[in-house]
Amino acid sequence: MKKEIILAIFAFLKSKGIATTESEFSTDWLGCCEGYMRKLRQTKSEPSMGAIAICASRLLNAAEQLGAIPRYQHLAKQMAELSGKCRELVDADSVEFDLAA
Repeated sequence: MKKEIILAIFAFLKSKGIATTESEFSTDWLGCCEGYMRKLRQTKSEPSMGAIAICASRLLNAAEQLGAIPRYQHLAKQMAELSGKCRELVDADSVEFDLAA
């Protein structure tokens, strides 16, 4: 599930000309090394929660900046939705703890 969402985000950003290569997406959107996406695509490994959280944050930041420009509001909404999907993955993986203890 995590891997599919990251691959879908890369495909979306690539289709919009925002991230043109896996290397660029790995470094600029996931905060990882250039070969990170290649490794994910070629192996059964899943993206780290850290990479997903960074992606969520960067997508939301981009959405907020683009949302201020009327002609990019639709793109901003799509990026915010993708950020939300990443955020859901991070939240689902979070460990709950009792603050009252």
